[in-house]
Amino acid sequence: MKKRKIPLRKCVACNENKPKNELIRIVKDKEGNIEVDLTGKMNGRGAYICPDDECFIKAKQSKILEKTLKTHISDEIYENIKKTITDSTEY
Repeated sequence: MKKRKIPLRKCVACNENKPKNELIRIVKDKEGNIEVDLTGKMNGRGAYICPDDECFIKAKQSKILEKTLKTHISDEIYENIKKTITDSTEY
């Protein structure tokens, strides 16, 4: 049986390549809305971040998500990302 290729993506904060399903995807759609994509299939420009506090803090302080998605990200969206990270690390 053929072994399936696991897609790798790079975290914007720590620049580590990890399997796609271990990262959280943040998407900017055509209208400019920023959302957390847990399915990994939403349309739009995506950026990936590790589900840990260090990468989140680094991404927020350096504004690397804003640079990657080429838009301003409000505190409300950062809080939504933080909530998603804390929910994913509880398991």
